[in-house]
Amino acid sequence: MASTNLLTLLLLPLILPVSYAATFNIVNQCSYTVWAAAIPGGGKQLDKGQTWTINVNASTTGGRVWARTGCNIDSSGHGSCQTGDCNGLLQCQAYGKPPNTLAEFALNQYANLDYIDISLVDGFNVPMDFSPTGGCARGIRCSADIIGKCPAQLKTTGGCNNPCTVFKTNEYCCTSGSCQATDYSKFFKNLCSDAYSYPKDDQTSTFTCPAGTNYKVTFCP
Repeated sequence: MASTNLLTLLLLPLILPVSYAATFNIVNQCSYTVWAAAIPGGGKQLDKGQTWTINVNASTTGGRVWARTGCNIDSSGHGSCQTGDCNGLLQCQAYGKPPNTLAEFALNQYANLDYIDISLVDGFNVPMDFSPTGGCARGIRCSADIIGKCPAQLKTTGGCNNPCTVFKTNEYCCTSGSCQATDYSKFFKNLCSDAYSYPKDDQTSTFTCPAGTNYKVTFCP
């Protein structure tokens, strides 16, 4: 009996799936304060040069990190932000309100890979770099002056809206599951070629790293 139990213990690592958690270092290099947000993770005010570290559980899907701008949040953690607001809370419990530049991730998925991207599907508010800190060479960056060059129809306070937010049609929102690039999505793609520009922009915008990789998200790289 004892030998059987010993054999089971020895084989256990071969039977159970490997779990990899990830650490995300979130850095504000902007010349202004941002209120960093993460799902999962919550939120934190970051003045220029400050860093926030979060640990994300293995196999997390639907993860996001973004910056909120123009916030007025009181000592109880309630208020509002011009961009990226998450129901008026400092500690976000839901995704932010567009426009907001997104670092998106799903950890330890198919073939033990992390899937990462920068998305402009919810518009743009702050330049961003989303890079692995080890175990993977490929990072993603969107640092163009999208707000300064934003088409008039998409301009809003503190950011540049994605056309779906403005026009709410299938052409821009892909609600039927079938859509193509548009002049507006091409505007985003031309300035940030690595970033998602519309919901079906998968082939040029999704990147992978081995599960167990840690990451750094930099605002205003």
